[in-house]
Amino acid sequence: MLTCKEQVARSSDYLDGQLSFREKLMVRHHLMFCPNCRRFIRQMRLMQATLKAMPEPPLEGVEELAERLAEQRRKDNPL
Repeated sequence: MLTCKEQVARSSDYLDGQLSFREKLMVRHHLMFCPNCRRFIRQMRLMQATLKAMPEPPLEGVEELAERLAEQRRKDNPL
């Protein structure tokens, strides 16, 4: 059986469907007996769904915004 550390290391590949049949069985076997790793996988699935649902940020003006924020930070925290 996989350890929790090994399970976590395979989690992204598991969720992306990139594991071999044998590896997928090992992961599922571990998840049957480990509530902490099941919770971790649920959280990872929720995070993936949330990220997919987020709109793409507009790229216009990103450099100008970054420069204004940096300038404001320099004004607020002078050395």
